[in-house]
Amino acid sequence: MTLIKSISGIRGTIGGAVDNGLTPIDAVKFAAAYGTWLQQQYPGKRLKVVIGRDARISGPMIASLVQQTLVGLGIDIIDLGLSTTPTVEIAVPMEGAQGGIILTASHNPKQWNALKLLNSKGEFISGAEGEALLQIAADEAFNFAEVDDLGKITPNKTYLDQHINAILNLPLVDAKAIAAAQFKVVVDAVNSTGGTFVPALLRALGVLEIEELYCEPTGHFPHNPEPLPEHLTELSSLVQTKGAHLGITVDPDVDRLALVCEDGSMFGEEYTLVAVADYVLAHTPGPTVSNLSSTRALRDITEMRGLRYEAAAVGEVNVVVKMKEIGAVIGGEGNGGIIYPELHYGRDSLVGIALFLSHLAHKKLSMTVLRASYPNYVISKNKIDLAPTTNVDELLVLMAKKYEAFEVDTTDGVKIYIDKEWVHLRKSNTEPIIRIYAESASEEKASALALRIMEEINSFV
Repeated sequence: MTLIKSISGIRGTIGGAVDNGLTPIDAVKFAAAYGTWLQQQYPGKRLKVVIGRDARISGPMIASLVQQTLVGLGIDIIDLGLSTTPTVEIAVPMEGAQGGIILTASHNPKQWNALKLLNSKGEFISGAEGEALLQIAADEAFNFAEVDDLGKITPNKTYLDQHINAILNLPLVDAKAIAAAQFKVVVDAVNSTGGTFVPALLRALGVLEIEELYCEPTGHFPHNPEPLPEHLTELSSLVQTKGAHLGITVDPDVDRLALVCEDGSMFGEEYTLVAVADYVLAHTPGPTVSNLSSTRALRDITEMRGLRYEAAAVGEVNVVVKMKEIGAVIGGEGNGGIIYPELHYGRDSLVGIALFLSHLAHKKLSMTVLRASYPNYVISKNKIDLAPTTNVDELLVLMAKKYEAFEVDTTDGVKIYIDKEWVHLRKSNTEPIIRIYAESASEEKASALALRIMEEINSFV
């Protein structure tokens, strides 16, 4: 069994011993810590928290434990029930709530669940806030409410429609063009809440031909729920069999978006953001941001327009901070995470779908032709296992020094830009490992670059 306590929440496998899996005791303890932390932020105020969950099997149990713990602290709950991460994020400010919790382990298999924690803006709490919360949990510094001060739970099932309406009201979402394009779409929602939300959005956008694959929100994932090519063979096949224009897949909490071309090939998770950014920049020029391990293609299409691109440390919170800092009009991560601040500062597959289909409708191109129009890069992902006594930080400093004649970014590990190639070195926080991501124009070149860097690291060791 596994339990991971981090600044962004608590994540673990269901069952096992306390503090060794996501048991009911652990769920209650961490929910109490979050509620207590909120009370410290808003002393003397009656608090409200929005809660939604994905469809995984443990969801009803974890939701009950978390909600009733907060009720016990005197906090009111707005219960969205089956929902998505971005839907909870937009609901928090709409409800005037002080916080929000999404009960989801994102792309992890069904035995996992997690509490993802939001602030009053509907954005993930910061690192410093997470540290304070972890300390409250460790100290068990909770003070529960007396009987007359208990919170109450109010169900609210309107946010599917509210989220969709907010997307339809965005100036760059062109539902008329999408309807006129008469797209035929296959959707794989891995039997989670995307099976409800994505088809509903497509219908609202005027898409009439929707083939649903694994769209029953039962929580029984039919394949590994991470939207990677090796897990999308059925979707790829069905797109071809049905003669669809494209395939759409999302992860269980609907914050990662991947697309399949009409010939069954992968559009590429890295290129979801690239294509959406291309559309947004064409209509609203401005800066862009992605994390340091994302494809260079976003930088290329941004700088081709004479606009500013900046990279952020890995992690959604870091991308959002950088986007706000430079006023980015679009940003995200290369895992298919679209952050469109015109709607909210969070990864949102639904707004990603609406913007992408608007782009495709305006371009009047097939998916394969559109994909071929972008700079082509391939990322090779590797790691080096080191002895526990190895000074990983010193190794990273040595590598930065070795390549000081090139563009080097030390925001998060060491990223070295070599002409149109790059390599990103990051140490693990839990193991003596250096993760090595390299990108080039082909898989062979990316792998060769990664191998060269690994050999250089080993020479220092």
